[in-house]
Amino acid sequence: MRSDDLEDLQVQARRRNEMVDEQIVARGVSDPRVIAALRVVPRHELVPSACRDLAYEDGPLSLGLGQTISQPYVVAVMTERAELAPGSRVLEVGTGSGYQTAMLCTLGADVWSIEIIEPLAALASEHLDRLGYNPHLRLGDGWAGWPEAAPFDAIVVTAAPSIVPPSLVEQLAPGGRLVIPVGVGHQILQVLRAGDHGITTEPIFPVRFVPMTGHALT
Repeated sequence: MRSDDLEDLQVQARRRNEMVDEQIVARGVSDPRVIAALRVVPRHELVPSACRDLAYEDGPLSLGLGQTISQPYVVAVMTERAELAPGSRVLEVGTGSGYQTAMLCTLGADVWSIEIIEPLAALASEHLDRLGYNPHLRLGDGWAGWPEAAPFDAIVVTAAPSIVPPSLVEQLAPGGRLVIPVGVGHQILQVLRAGDHGITTEPIFPVRFVPMTGHALT
């Protein structure tokens, strides 16, 4: 490895640890496995090259095509609230840059991820493969979920529908968690849980995600 490449790796690792300490742990995210994953997943490798120097800053970044990658804190909270154990079956709706996908894979989950925008799906697949992550990827409309792979222990949605898609709720395993931003204009991050007595919903905090697109919403 060239000395300048090694130096860059060290710089990025330092910036990544500063991000975790200052943006994540300081705000109350406490799951040690989520924190450990945040310290190793190379976010700077999963954003557009023009945004590489901003990869560990406290804010969303543009992916082009009207899409964004969420700020690290929001990714951390959504990942923590998914409550993943090694081997958990997880559906991600909205592969985007692949960063959330990489986080789920790093936690040992078996990940199915759907992206509706073809250029993003192709780029995420290329990046995830290069970095050694092996999720199941599909180009398509996430509103319908991935029925043939259901049920899922957790579903993480990275775009905001106006209502919770019933198909996603139906694909939760008993005790499964659906982490999803919901709303038009005013959005709330919610966690839905499939319990013995039906679905319970817990609001987390206001968020701002790109709207979910797809034929069911047009």
